[in-house]
Amino acid sequence: MAALRTTTSRLLASTRPSTLSPFLRRTYATVDPISNVGEAMTASQRPVSPNQTSTIHEPAQSPEARTKTFHIYRWSPDTPTEKPKMQSYTLDLNKTGPMVLDALIRIKNEVDPTLTFRRSCREGICGSCAMNIDGVNTLACLCRIPTNTSHEARIYPLPHTYVVKDLVPDLTQFYKQYKSIKPYLQRNTKTEDGLENRQSPADRKKLDGLYECILCACCSTSCPSYWWNSAEYLGPAVLLQSYRWLADSRDEHKTERKEMLDNSMSLYRCHTILNCSRTCPKGLNPGKAIAEIKKTMALT
Repeated sequence: MAALRTTTSRLLASTRPSTLSPFLRRTYATVDPISNVGEAMTASQRPVSPNQTSTIHEPAQSPEARTKTFHIYRWSPDTPTEKPKMQSYTLDLNKTGPMVLDALIRIKNEVDPTLTFRRSCREGICGSCAMNIDGVNTLACLCRIPTNTSHEARIYPLPHTYVVKDLVPDLTQFYKQYKSIKPYLQRNTKTEDGLENRQSPADRKKLDGLYECILCACCSTSCPSYWWNSAEYLGPAVLLQSYRWLADSRDEHKTERKEMLDNSMSLYRCHTILNCSRTCPKGLNPGKAIAEIKKTMALT
């Protein structure tokens, strides 16, 4: 009788409606052990083929952190008695963008908001983020972070410039020299139809490699001659811009432009070291432009 009562109670339990909600029943169903599922199958049922099922994989675990150290030049005018120093920051490259500018922005946003640097376009157009990275003058937005985590990056402001703060150089003299060459089209005559000053495709092609200069000052601040004579020597960037207008067929003030350069310092302090051409982040050749100016001066 005891066995009969036990069997009857089991049958009643199997036919009793479940008090669990459908959601809970589904939840419990998904976590049934495989052994229970196997026991519930009858001998006449065959397992579903693997190619008819879908498998949800767990998200891949994030790779191990790739930490890299950045040593950055620091100086603040708020504490002028303190000497400049190098401050170290460690970042996980897995959480940082590929460019040095990405690292600097992340340091400023998440680590040290007092870090100061210039940046604007992030596309290598404005020239704002020019600095010395691992010994090379370049743009932080175009300079990729070396993936070798054992190599510690060193970032300085542009060399041989007065520092406003941290990585911000004072380019007052640089822009003053740029202004002195009158970097705009100068004409005394107007076109016959009063429209724009036209130029042949051949003459326009002469400006390629000149007009692309973004005045980042990477070339000028890499030139030893400019380091020692920046008060009088115009430097590679300004001379390249000067040749841009000497080569422009539409300009009518070439004689005045040449006269401004006809002295011992403005142009002829260039000794063709060619640091300027090697470091230009836009791939331009200021050394060639300076040579063209010298040839033009010699032939006229």
